[in-house]
Amino acid sequence: MTIHGGKVLGLVNHEIEMSRVPTSLSPTFIEARDMAQWPTVCLGGLPITRVDRATVARGFIDRVLHNRHSMRRPFYSTSANGEVLALYRRAPEMIEEFASADHILADGMPMVLYSRFFGGTPLPERVATTDLVHDVAKLAVREKVSFYFLGATERVNALAVERMKSLHPGLIFAGRHSGYFTPGEEEALIDEINESRADILWVGMGIPLEQRFIRRNLDKLRYTSVVKSSGGLFDFLSGDRARAPRWMQIAGFEWAFRAWLEPRRLGPRYLATNGVALHRLFFHSR
Repeated sequence: MTIHGGKVLGLVNHEIEMSRVPTSLSPTFIEARDMAQWPTVCLGGLPITRVDRATVARGFIDRVLHNRHSMRRPFYSTSANGEVLALYRRAPEMIEEFASADHILADGMPMVLYSRFFGGTPLPERVATTDLVHDVAKLAVREKVSFYFLGATERVNALAVERMKSLHPGLIFAGRHSGYFTPGEEEALIDEINESRADILWVGMGIPLEQRFIRRNLDKLRYTSVVKSSGGLFDFLSGDRARAPRWMQIAGFEWAFRAWLEPRRLGPRYLATNGVALHRLFFHSR
């Protein structure tokens, strides 16, 4: 992957011609919608977008309002954390998976802290998908923008949808589907998403399955305006997994809380990835 001027060369360019923007739009509309052009900083070898959650949420919604049902390729947003940085080193093929995204958000507090104390260009804040989904939902209710949840088990997926509807009355769900389907069923699933005309598709299958799924099918999604990789989002929304106390999130120790809750599953993973992630941050950032 080649980085030039803070951008990833080869990413899909979603620039909109300025002459096509209606004069009635707010002054911030163009800036928010043109998400692929937001500034980045290289952290751990990845071009991380320098942006706060509120701006991302507004960008998603503005993208939908401008491109709804335009048949244009969706904007693809993904995220990175310590696990991603570790995988990035051990699995070179991950370069292509993340290079296919239009931007990469910092979903790991250690990345934010590193940028503030050791990097020359600090990130404004952590853009955790578990928080971002609510920011987007609040705006989506007002603008009548629809969601589609894809991922997790049938039970968890259904609970996540119901939880979101309860927290955000009026939120439109164009559809939902578990993350368990065979390769032979994938084409029919894409047809279902297209028929639903969902505005924003949230894909929660875990890394790297969700990135591979999105990369395979991005050009086939005809009516969706934004696709967001979501990791374990639905597990948190459904209540199957608890989030760490706020102070632990801010201090960058949410991983420790999760390891404490699931020591057998997550303990070995964090022991194996944390050191690698820190090495990537200190020796592959600028």
